[in-house]
Amino acid sequence: MTDLAAVKSAARKLAFARRKPLFEAATATQAGYLSEVLAGYRGVKLSGFMPIRTEIDPRPAMAEASAHGLVGVPVITGPNQPLRFSRWVPETAMINGPFGAQIPAVDDFFEPEIVIVPLLSFTQNGDRLGYGGGFYDRTLEHLRARWATLAIGFAFAGQQVDALPLEPTDQPLDLIVTEQGVIDVRR
Repeated sequence: MTDLAAVKSAARKLAFARRKPLFEAATATQAGYLSEVLAGYRGVKLSGFMPIRTEIDPRPAMAEASAHGLVGVPVITGPNQPLRFSRWVPETAMINGPFGAQIPAVDDFFEPEIVIVPLLSFTQNGDRLGYGGGFYDRTLEHLRARWATLAIGFAFAGQQVDALPLEPTDQPLDLIVTEQGVIDVRR
């Protein structure tokens, strides 16, 4: 393991420990600011995510957005591959996918212009620490090479840290939405 990989691994352990009590104290209003942000992009194709472990839950905002346009969820198709996004509405039949995330039982793939990104930690500057698979970094790089893609990190405010170990392949966030507000970090 390289020094940077060891530093990231340690940061992930701390981030999981920091996020757990935030998740346990979460209320039903945690996606309110995300709903407000997405209301400004009605009709724009977007992807949310199905929460796993102790992730903040974007589904209420996704459900609202699905009444106005195409909403999807990520599907892992293989190691070292970008994510694909399959159409989702609240009534979609779901099955277990890789890493315990729910995915649609029937694929209906599209490419989003907005990607709501789960994370373990973030900085005020839009840096993020994920789980280490690189799926969102590869995906955002792929999408951004095709068209302007808005990356919205969605997390609990308490997941913010001062600095994170970064690699050149780490893709920055454009906005960070928490249960307490919105941080616009567009460069």
